Amino acid sequence: MLLAAAGSLALVTAGASGAAAQRQGAEPPLKIVAGSTDVTLDRFSDYGVDLDLGTHLVAGKSAIEVRTTRKSYNDPVVAQLIVNGKPKPLPKGAVTDFTGLGRFLHVTIKDAKGKKVIDRDQAFCLNGEGSRTRPDAPDTSPYPDDCNANPFTLGAVWGLQAGWSANTYGSNAEPVDLPVGKYTATVSVNRVYRDFFKIPAYDASVGLNLTVKEAEDCGHGGAAGCRHQAPKVLGAPEVKKTSAPKPNASRPTGRAGVPAGPKPDLRALPAWQITVQPGEEGTPEAKKDFLQFSANVWNAGPSTLVLDGFRRQGKDLMDAYQYFYDTNGKQVGYQKTGTMEWDPRDGHTHWHFTDFARYSLLNAKQTEVVRSQKEAFCLAATDSIDYTVKNANWHPSNTDLHTACGNHGSLSVREVLDVGSGDTYVQSLPGQSFDVTDLPNGTYYVQVVANPEKRLFESNTANNVSLRKVVLGGTLHHRTVKVPPVGVIDAP
Repeated sequence: MLLAAAGSLALVTAGASGAAAQRQGAEPPLKIVAGSTDVTLDRFSDYGVDLDLGTHLVAGKSAIEVRTTRKSYNDPVVAQLIVNGKPKPLPKGAVTDFTGLGRFLHVTIKDAKGKKVIDRDQAFCLNGEGSRTRPDAPDTSPYPDDCNANPFTLGAVWGLQAGWSANTYGSNAEPVDLPVGKYTATVSVNRVYRDFFKIPAYDASVGLNLTVKEAEDCGHGGAAGCRHQAPKVLGAPEVKKTSAPKPNASRPTGRAGVPAGPKPDLRALPAWQITVQPGEEGTPEAKKDFLQFSANVWNAGPSTLVLDGFRRQGKDLMDAYQYFYDTNGKQVGYQKTGTMEWDPRDGHTHWHFTDFARYSLLNAKQTEVVRSQKEAFCLAATDSIDYTVKNANWHPSNTDLHTACGNHGSLSVREVLDVGSGDTYVQSLPGQSFDVTDLPNGTYYVQVVANPEKRLFESNTANNVSLRKVVLGGTLHHRTVKVPPVGVIDAP
């Protein structure tokens, strides 16, 4: 048994031969271990069992880092292991998207009679909320927290810090329908990865005794062992609240200016999650049809977009300033760049920067026929788009709207869009979505424009516009929409 430092996991290795090898000083680059060989899981009616078996992947003396990229939306994903700064391609077909190492693990569960009830492969994300497993391991990890990806992600970084562990149960794993009873489970690294990472067989598999029991009804007493929160909603993005980035103490004085040097590069992604829906029943919009969509503007760097707003006394309006930084991260200039306004509506109640993006529906001749009323935004790094670009921040400081955008009493706010990340908005409300009630069937384009009024200072404005083709059909309240792929990306 390997005892970790206080606050870490106590991890059980897979068999005596593995322990003997460790005593001889042979440490594999990766190994799979279990917190305990006896695991009990709860079964919830109408939900199933979260198959978190308490198994972990542990890095050896060196960190494991994988970078995945896509040259364009016409090209496949390419994954490379970084060894001493040099790339080594992963086996062909091992990685096909940005959600992690495909079919990395194999999970087998047998019932008390020895019959296989689960026999499946499982993807694995090196990133995660891990911890060090030995006292001499580095105290922090530089790698991102997860492998969540936008449909139009272009690059990702996955890594496991030396001496750190990551739970093999992924955040996107689905529950299983496993009856109450006794089982045996085996979790192993599949052969293609075992060979690639040179993991000895005895470090690549663990066996477990599994008990599945009915979840206790907590009632009003909150009995020990009860689940106090509802099971997670699969597919819902995990939003992590962080402390708000602090603005400058006061609005700048002296001569403003835009210095030479690095600046952000805002780019518009193609729209996705495109649907046609009638308006809400019981409202005037119920007689209309709306084209709904999601859109993202991201920062390709090499400099972070930093906006500070300073309130006009007694007004629900702030003057916004963009700040500039040199290659060492030192603030070297500023320029007034528009305003921020308070949005009191339900679901908002925060400060919006005006004219960050514009959404239009164009006809087949690419002439605007409908414009979204959405034009003011609270900036937050909701999606990782390309963490391989220069100066990408793998731990963006603002990842949700509650910590980045202030409240009604705020005198100042700072809104940031870190390099490598983008900000997604879902246009589902009337006014924000496109009213297509009276539009004839045919070909249209959803246009997303970043920095439409050129208020923000960028290194490149030639990539600020994206178009996504859509084809409308059907009749009133039975409208249809077809969305062709963008290259190999089929994300309607």
